[in-house]
Amino acid sequence: MPGFVFAPPEPVTLPIKGTDARFPVRRVYCVGRNYAAHAVEMGHDPDREPPFFFQKNPDNLDPSGRFPYPSRSSEVHHEAEVYVALHSGGSDIAVEEALGHVYGYGLALDMTRRDLQGQMKKMGRPWEIGKAFERSAPCGPIHPVAEVGHPEAGRLRLKVNGEIRQDGDLGQMIWKVPEMIAYLSAYFELAAGDVILTGTPAGVGPVRRGDVMEMEVDGFGQLTVRVD
Repeated sequence: MPGFVFAPPEPVTLPIKGTDARFPVRRVYCVGRNYAAHAVEMGHDPDREPPFFFQKNPDNLDPSGRFPYPSRSSEVHHEAEVYVALHSGGSDIAVEEALGHVYGYGLALDMTRRDLQGQMKKMGRPWEIGKAFERSAPCGPIHPVAEVGHPEAGRLRLKVNGEIRQDGDLGQMIWKVPEMIAYLSAYFELAAGDVILTGTPAGVGPVRRGDVMEMEVDGFGQLTVRVD
């Protein structure tokens, strides 16, 4: 059997609440503007238009509780989200069958170099420079469906240094989890290990070195991340 020309990277895995087992990550999809109030604050029409997605890299997910402020940016924003972890997938998944592919849910922050993202938007270029940089998705452990079910509502709140910045509810999602899975599967073949970030409510804003972000969602505990 042929060898590798250099040692392959370690697989990206996420912790699972209540067990020592790890969840191996395959891909990371993120839905954009999935809360009406956030769409408005970003200058867009909140009407229910077809969803759109961008991707982060698997190794952008970081459960360490630390977020290193990235270089080449002076405006980095927090976006508090719930993520969905899949244990199976496929193509053209029906909406009514979509939740059967979900292993669990967790808390995540879609950290965004807003200044660089804005520059890319103006030039009609992809967003990766603003979204898919190193450790740009601080996250907490996965809560298995067997423990938390499939939440359709629940308060989502983010504090920065004790001050509430984002305060919404999962029930405010424009596109619900089954719809996101079904829509994505029409364009990509989903598989075990895929992670979907489900969008953020209004109130996104900048962070600075030394800030402490505290995110809570009913039933999922708290995610605390310090900006270094």
